[in-house]
Amino acid sequence: MSDLEKQSVPVDDDKSQKFSESGEGEGITKLTDDRSDQSEHTGSQYGEFSNAEDMEMEKFFRLRKQLSHVSHMGKPLKMGPDMPIPPTLPEKPYIVRFEENDDLNPLNWTFMRKCVSTVLLGLSTFTIAFGSSAFAPAVPFIAYEFGIGRVPATLGVSLYVAGFAAGPVFYGPMSEMYGRKLPIVISQFGLAVFSFGTAAAKDVQTIMLCRFFAGFTGSAAFAVVAGAMFDFCKPQHRGVALMAFMSMVYAGTCVGAFIGGFVAESYLGWRWTSYLIGIVSAFAFAMDVFFLKESLGPLILSRKAALLRRQTGNWAIHATIDQVSLDLKEIMSTTITRPIRMIFTQPIVFLVGVYISFVYGILYLCLEAIPIVFMEHYGWSLGVSELPYIGVLLGVLIGVVYMIMLEPRYFRHLAANGFKPVPEARLDSLYLPGVIFPMGLFLTTWAGNYADKVHWIVPVIGCVFIGFGILAIFAGSLLYLSESYLPVVASVMASNTFMRSGMAAAFPLFANAMFHNMGLQWAGTLLGCIGVVLMPIPVIFRIYSAKLKKTIKYD
Repeated sequence: MSDLEKQSVPVDDDKSQKFSESGEGEGITKLTDDRSDQSEHTGSQYGEFSNAEDMEMEKFFRLRKQLSHVSHMGKPLKMGPDMPIPPTLPEKPYIVRFEENDDLNPLNWTFMRKCVSTVLLGLSTFTIAFGSSAFAPAVPFIAYEFGIGRVPATLGVSLYVAGFAAGPVFYGPMSEMYGRKLPIVISQFGLAVFSFGTAAAKDVQTIMLCRFFAGFTGSAAFAVVAGAMFDFCKPQHRGVALMAFMSMVYAGTCVGAFIGGFVAESYLGWRWTSYLIGIVSAFAFAMDVFFLKESLGPLILSRKAALLRRQTGNWAIHATIDQVSLDLKEIMSTTITRPIRMIFTQPIVFLVGVYISFVYGILYLCLEAIPIVFMEHYGWSLGVSELPYIGVLLGVLIGVVYMIMLEPRYFRHLAANGFKPVPEARLDSLYLPGVIFPMGLFLTTWAGNYADKVHWIVPVIGCVFIGFGILAIFAGSLLYLSESYLPVVASVMASNTFMRSGMAAAFPLFANAMFHNMGLQWAGTLLGCIGVVLMPIPVIFRIYSAKLKKTIKYD
């Protein structure tokens, strides 16, 4: 007898009750137990919504029972000719949950599986960041070839980064409904396609359009990777996992800058900067398709429920995510607009976003500032003038080590709080980099302005300070933000990406004019002073953490 035929077989109430009590079929016993048998995954990441989900589901089934025998015309509904109405569902619906030590639970993955996923997610992040800076050295060549000014040519960088602002608004909610893998795979494919389009473009308009859509389609990693890592990392390991993500964001930008410089001025020409981006992203796409494993717990449970339905013939078995059925209006109002609404309704999201946006903008401002310091003041060639980005990269790596060294201290806070996240403890990591970062801005610009008297290593040391400050501020702030909004971490990451990418897109456009009109040292002083003004933000958060917690809301 087929599954379809089984649905039409009359089942009396006694048999239905026996089925639900006995748990006939593999995995059914666990499905009707209390929440106490949940794995750590549902308890830690999704547990805050578990009671609400159960209440909503019970309301749904009670309502369906009330309406099960009544049509919209007030007349009894019938199954069909000679087919009795089947019994209604029991009070406890057949909800699939993870069992203890369930291999399907991402938190129970093997160490090797977690490492593979981390590497692949890091590679996806690296490629999109690499694409933002590898194109920058091509700007003067594009301006010359197409007869346009420096600022219009710089739009190729700014529009790409502007795509970061728009893309995660869609990718973040998508990853919470359809899983982490799908957005990542779509993203890498889109980045490869539009990068090759940029390389083959015959006019400026095509270059600019392809660069924007490359950034837009390729930006999924910025909204999805942190949430994906949180899916399979336990609370005490999330800091280290996020460090891997952060290091790839900045390593990709730093490596892209000096590789792009040498490629653009070589016999290959500026078009090969985009061909290179396309090749790297195509490789990441292939790796993700074949080796990246889905990590979103609710989606895995939905697939498990589908398998159990086929095995048992009990079509009442389902996961909580199966209850979600959104039309276009709901998707727009509830999911896609959520990241934007959070910026204006959540003080933590807004203030942390302002701090991170400035720091992140400086990274892209350096794409213009570093060549000015070392080409115009020290007389280096284009490719060599991008090498000080190695100093920024070194600072980033020092920042990673610094943040990892603070993890044992955070672990003690975590243990004292019953292994529940302690977001305010993350703020301690922001005090030192908050001081070092503006120092790097002052040192790089003032030393670079007196190139005839100051050795080139001094502004490079300033670049190391900048790299350290950027990574540590960025990582500490995102850890605080993500642990404050853990159940909607993908959406809050999308909010932050929207803010910081919008500012980062603007910085390269005015950087050249600012440094030339104000002077290298005074432009650096202005930026450094802004960094000093923003320094107290983590201190304020620490002092008023109790009040700020009350402002946290999920919708």
